Amino acid sequence: MAAEKPPKSNPSALSAKVDKKRKRQAEEPSKPAETPSGNAAEPNTKKAKSGKGKNKKDKKKTDGDNTEKKDEKPKDTKQTETKGGIDEAIGKMDGRLIADHFVQRAKRHNKELTAVELSDMSVPDSAFLDTSSFDKPRQLEELPAFLKAFSPNKGAKLSQASEKKGAPNTLVISGAALRSADVVRALRTFQHKESIVAKLFAKHIKLEEAKQFLQRSRSAIGAGTPARISDLIDAGSLNLEELERIVIDGSYVDQKQRGIFDMKETHFPLLKLLNRPELRERYGAKKKPIQILVY
Repeated sequence: MAAEKPPKSNPSALSAKVDKKRKRQAEEPSKPAETPSGNAAEPNTKKAKSGKGKNKKDKKKTDGDNTEKKDEKPKDTKQTETKGGIDEAIGKMDGRLIADHFVQRAKRHNKELTAVELSDMSVPDSAFLDTSSFDKPRQLEELPAFLKAFSPNKGAKLSQASEKKGAPNTLVISGAALRSADVVRALRTFQHKESIVAKLFAKHIKLEEAKQFLQRSRSAIGAGTPARISDLIDAGSLNLEELERIVIDGSYVDQKQRGIFDMKETHFPLLKLLNRPELRERYGAKKKPIQILVY
């Protein structure tokens, strides 16, 4: 007797099972997860709807925030200048506080300085003119008004150069050449063909070029950095006989919040310049006195 043949599988039934399994697998991820309390979550359609509305609200809120940010103006006065800001505390110091500030900064930059060395570097209180009464922001555009406020006859001599070449009555000292260039532009209100604001800094100006300028030009005001000014004095090109005031650009700070007193490479050259014998002997003197103003 012949063996019975195994029954043939039904292709349509097998296909139906596969389709059913695939359908079940596809439906499983979309099943809502149960809440901790055992209650079923809301249907997916409702979630999607509420989520869509929330996204619209969030988008509107974000757009509103961006609009507000665009309309906002910087509140900090340090943002009012394009290349830096203002340390307003400097302008509130009188001569005694400024002199002490100079010494404290020197100690901070070099903690090994002895008391004798600090004394030699200190500038006497009497050298400083109290400018705390100046009530305008100490921004660059207010510098001409500052000079007029603390100069005799409303600053008449600020545009009157001496007959002597290279002998300004005012020196404005900044911590960097780029800042000095900005100062020169701000002081052009005092400039004319008989009195040019002297550029006493190293940016794109060689020492020999600066010497030649001073030898052939008359200037009531010179603006520059401590090191370059000292070099020009040493060279005999910058004449100090007519000097009446030294203005230190002290309130300005750069983008890293550093001012002329905050950097060792500018503060020590400044102290060295201010303590030159030909300047120091005229602080508080009755004949041809020199005053230091901190802007």
